[in-house]
Amino acid sequence: MTTKDDVMMALRDCYDPCCRDRGISVVDMGLIEDVRVNGANVYIDMLLTTGWCPFVANLYHMMEERVKQCEGVEDVKVQILWEPVWTMDRLSASARQALTLPLEQLLPLREQRLAAQKGD
Repeated sequence: MTTKDDVMMALRDCYDPCCRDRGISVVDMGLIEDVRVNGANVYIDMLLTTGWCPFVANLYHMMEERVKQCEGVEDVKVQILWEPVWTMDRLSASARQALTLPLEQLLPLREQRLAAQKGD
């Protein structure tokens, strides 16, 4: 029988399209608020980073299909919660690192741009 941990592991294979290229799953984004397993039924409560997410239908489908691959799961229901509000504090350490800009590489580019502007 599938456990909550099994479902969370399956959800690590699901990506918001905006974060797929960086390998940040819905779990690492902090979108999963709760998972409940009741026999062959799984209920997932999730948050969105924004209420205007254009990919939410794709995300639902991806999560449902992936979790249905878990042993004994027949039905998956994903529910969007509006409380609590998602914030960047929910990011895992690995997601936070993947989303951090490399300032040591960007600062010299900024300095070059500012110097070029002064020369105008």
